[in-house]
Amino acid sequence: MRLAEAGVQVTLGSREADRAIGIAEGVAAKWPDHQLTLHGADNLGAAAAEMVVLATPWESAIATVTPLRELLEGKVVISMANALIKEGREMLALIPPRGSVAAAVQAALPDSLVAAAFHHLPASEMENLESGLEADVLVCSDHPKATAATEALIGQMRGLRPLDAGSLSQAAAIEAFTAVCITLNIRHKAHSTVRMAGI
Repeated sequence: MRLAEAGVQVTLGSREADRAIGIAEGVAAKWPDHQLTLHGADNLGAAAAEMVVLATPWESAIATVTPLRELLEGKVVISMANALIKEGREMLALIPPRGSVAAAVQAALPDSLVAAAFHHLPASEMENLESGLEADVLVCSDHPKATAATEALIGQMRGLRPLDAGSLSQAAAIEAFTAVCITLNIRHKAHSTVRMAGI
């Protein structure tokens, strides 16, 4: 929604094109005063975009991108998944075999430029264009081109500041810290965001 608000052409992907089309239309209908350039397509249609944001649950991330490997070759793919489970009133981080979901995505897409970003943003605030959201977005990648492209994309969204957090090795800590962020929001009934003071 925030990318579409900034004038970026956004295609939502799903295994079923009709589902994605319905969601895109529903989202646009919530904000009739905004000209949101949102469209729906199947995953093949979404993967044809210049850049791709992988916004699936972490358990299905690899299964989603693997059939699209050739189509995503040479493209920037942004992983925003976090391997988390809920236990009582806390979220706990799981450690995937490669250390992070983003690292697993890069292994599944060896010819793509994978970056990790968007992990600490509360979804309810992101989808509310009047929420006044302000947040820093940590970006990490082993590819300078992917880092630069991801930062440029984030910079187009109102209220968000991209920060280069280093190589894809940092994704393990960044993803895991999401458990702390969500637990804080649960305990304090809040929608807090991450801001890095002094930068």
